[in-house]
Amino acid sequence: MSGTWAMVWPHGLVVAMLGYLLGSVSGSLVLGRLQSVDIRAMGSGNAGGTNALRTQGWPFALGVVAIDIGKGALAAGVAPFIVTLVFGATTAWLTLATIAGLAAILGHIWPLYFGFRGGKGAGTAVGAVAVIAPSCIGPMFLVWLVTVLVTGYVGLATIFAGVVLIPTVWWLGPHPLPPALAGFAIAVAVVIVLTHRGNIQRLIEGNENRFDTQKLWRRRDRSS
Repeated sequence: MSGTWAMVWPHGLVVAMLGYLLGSVSGSLVLGRLQSVDIRAMGSGNAGGTNALRTQGWPFALGVVAIDIGKGALAAGVAPFIVTLVFGATTAWLTLATIAGLAAILGHIWPLYFGFRGGKGAGTAVGAVAVIAPSCIGPMFLVWLVTVLVTGYVGLATIFAGVVLIPTVWWLGPHPLPPALAGFAIAVAVVIVLTHRGNIQRLIEGNENRFDTQKLWRRRDRSS
């Protein structure tokens, strides 16, 4: 075991750095600069997809989500590959991928290029999970979608989706479950809950923003 970690940790430092730098490329802030807007000064003040949708509309928000998910996937998939090419073959790809994915999430939350004020990490987490544990994406999305449709609370849906990653990875992941994958699932869930603590507080106080899901149902009824 000590030999394995001795091999992983220097490579882990490199993938963590690469993952963090990729994660720091915030979709909403990059696209915002192209349009001379900073959504951190609008709406909820968060540099994420939900606030982008509320303040800038669907096209902008879709671009934000695509960038944020993409960088999580790139970090988890490409950073270990680069390290393998530069430093030689390693059998610890999963461990390196989880390190890079978590670093990208932290980079999104505290982006180097944007004054360490970013988003909440959910989109980037989805990209990382899609590479590291793709079988978990379906259940996570289902939980998120059902929660949004039933309650209208996107923040609550995101929290539930993050937390459900833990039992899902135990259920659908490889057996025995690799420690790196278990640690990744727990870390992602904890980070998502912590970054959404403001949403939790607003839910408790009864003033959390919500989408009008009744409009969605009425549109569906009229089109059917």
